[in-house]
Amino acid sequence: MDLENQKRVLEFAEQYGKENVVVLLGAAEGEAAGLAAETVTLGDPTFAGPLAGVSLGLAVYHVVEPEVKAEFDADVYDEQCGMMEMVLDVDDICNEMKAIRDQL
Repeated sequence: MDLENQKRVLEFAEQYGKENVVVLLGAAEGEAAGLAAETVTLGDPTFAGPLAGVSLGLAVYHVVEPEVKAEFDADVYDEQCGMMEMVLDVDDICNEMKAIRDQL
């Protein structure tokens, strides 16, 4: 997660309260999704950005996770995400996201 997005997430968490912010990721690889999820929950593991040492504990999900996918209109999801979902390693992404949430 780049430094500008870290700053935005921090500002939203401060403005709206951590309990009112949900981060929805769309990274193409499990490792990238896991790193972004770790950043918004436990703090920036690279200690390079605004979330370095800041454990926000935000709710974080990936758009291909079944519980998230179920929230979308099926036709809209298929139109916007269907092609990418076919080429992504969905199981890897879901496992990474669950592993990060289990750390909270």
